[in-house]
Amino acid sequence: MYLVLMMMGILLFSSISKGLGSPQYWVIEMAQFTMAAYYLLGGAYTMQMDSHVRMDVFYGTWTPKRQATIDAITVLCLITYLVLLLYGGISSTTYALEYGQKNYSSWAPYMAPIKIIMTFGIFMMLLQVLATFFQNVAAAKGIPFDIKQHPEDIVV
Repeated sequence: MYLVLMMMGILLFSSISKGLGSPQYWVIEMAQFTMAAYYLLGGAYTMQMDSHVRMDVFYGTWTPKRQATIDAITVLCLITYLVLLLYGGISSTTYALEYGQKNYSSWAPYMAPIKIIMTFGIFMMLLQVLATFFQNVAAAKGIPFDIKQHPEDIVV
């Protein structure tokens, strides 16, 4: 959440500097980088908190096992997408680090820092989605997954 406040501060600075007659060229790109870091790093947290948006046309009427089965299938598609995105992110980050890639703008910032953050966010999202997949598979099989809710299932 601090990244949103940081982005708001950057955009406020942009407005004030334009009002004073000295616009800064770096603020819009910096706000874009901050927003990209926010949503890519926040994706895994959103999955962990189960706060993502669902179309509840049919989903709400299904049994918990059927919901978990459909979620597992959907998460498999997401895993495929994230693996391909991670592959591209690693390739792009490697290129940016190797050649000192800069953005094509008047500010011309180095791209490696934001690409590292983006690749890390994609990796964290992939880890969380894998955990969610195993949780959905367990729920589809009727096996309790949350030990806190089912302490009697702990085998010592």
